[in-house]
Amino acid sequence: MIFLTALSGCNSTRVEEQNSIEYQPVHSLALSPAPTRFASGAIYNSAQAGLFATDRRASRVGDILTVSFAESFQATKSQNAANGKTTGYDVNMPNILGLGALEPALSTGVNQSFSGTGSAAQSNSLTGQMSVTVARVFDGGNLEIMGQKKLTLNNGDEYIRVHGIVRPEDIGSDNVVSSDRIANAEIKYIGAGDVADTAKVGWLQKVLTTVSPY
Repeated sequence: MIFLTALSGCNSTRVEEQNSIEYQPVHSLALSPAPTRFASGAIYNSAQAGLFATDRRASRVGDILTVSFAESFQATKSQNAANGKTTGYDVNMPNILGLGALEPALSTGVNQSFSGTGSAAQSNSLTGQMSVTVARVFDGGNLEIMGQKKLTLNNGDEYIRVHGIVRPEDIGSDNVVSSDRIANAEIKYIGAGDVADTAKVGWLQKVLTTVSPY
């Protein structure tokens, strides 16, 4: 009874809450204030934003970046197969001592045919926007981004999770990057709660289905 109670407590909501820990926002370390003096006497300082450096695109750990989802995939597959085979065997016996009467019993034939058709189609799309944070800056300047959005609707939760690598050149002036510009992208859209659990097969039924010979 204790074992069954522990299993019943591991519902989808608890599992997804544990998975959410991996997508916690990353905060940048405290940095020393940028120098306000200009050693070269120029009016531009690359270490300090101001009138002549108003680019607000994400570039450091902890910066916020908006991802615009434009995912749309369609796949179709069709296959047809057919074959046939016909054979016949006849044996002629000499009409000696009445052997000719055995000819009908010595005639045989085989007729085989097969026809098969298969098709599959799949279509998926995901649109919308969500904000993520920069988790790491690589030596080449590429940014590793990570983040999630949790929506609580009625009796269930919806999780949208994003992880991948983007180039600074692919980030627009409005600090938005398209999802198809994310390298090694990992995009998850997962449901949890009472509504999502009703569409899943229970663990006991999975075990019985696996061991059942039928």
